[in-house]
Amino acid sequence: MLPMTIAFRTADSLAAHAVCAAAGVRDGLRAAQFYARDLSLAGRPEPRNAPFLTALVARLARLTDCAMTLGANLSIRVFLPGWRTLPSPFAPGMLDGVAEAIRKNSLVQNPLFNAYFFRAAIQIIKFYSEPPWLVLEHRIDAARRQLAQGVQPETETAFLARALFALVDAAPIAKIGRTRESHRLFDSVDPNIAVCAIACVSLLFASQGKPMENLGDSEFLAITGALILPRLKAVSALIAARDEAGLTLELGDLKSMY
Repeated sequence: MLPMTIAFRTADSLAAHAVCAAAGVRDGLRAAQFYARDLSLAGRPEPRNAPFLTALVARLARLTDCAMTLGANLSIRVFLPGWRTLPSPFAPGMLDGVAEAIRKNSLVQNPLFNAYFFRAAIQIIKFYSEPPWLVLEHRIDAARRQLAQGVQPETETAFLARALFALVDAAPIAKIGRTRESHRLFDSVDPNIAVCAIACVSLLFASQGKPMENLGDSEFLAITGALILPRLKAVSALIAARDEAGLTLELGDLKSMY
């Protein structure tokens, strides 16, 4: 059961605006790097036969991407080494922590809700498609703020159903790369639905206990995707119909299946 003791609503406070603004600035840099990486592929798959100007643009884009990557890596290493680490869905109380974090605004630390869903999305997309891809953190924060305005549901499945609606509405997956030949997940389901569903169900599955000692969190996300793949079209239909009760029941069925 999720805690029901938090009474306050997220107000239009300085901290709330600062969290949103910081996420927007980071997303601006991510978008710039995404387009640099996209341009770096100019002339593919036959770069040797590409026109001179195309090859020059691609080379400059690769240099820009390299400079931005080095700058980001150095900043993260100096200021916050664990910034990119995926919060493990197996951490004790992770689901409750994610639920509580929808009402927290910190100037120095990303809300756990944002951190989990943003980094889980990166891991899932990395498994199913080739770079470049673009995930927008400020849209995940928008979903968090939308959830903070309502009453928190009592059950895990009800909370995750509501979170899934909010995340899909916010559409944080702005762009994915070419789908990998061995994984055609995004060919049949909207990437936002597929990625957000896998991230939500992974939290639900992980609360049942880690299946294998040598299984990493990223591998677990991939396994969850394979397990729920046959049910994703049903999940998509429930989201399209705005059937929150039906989606809650579907998540409960998935939990019992695992």
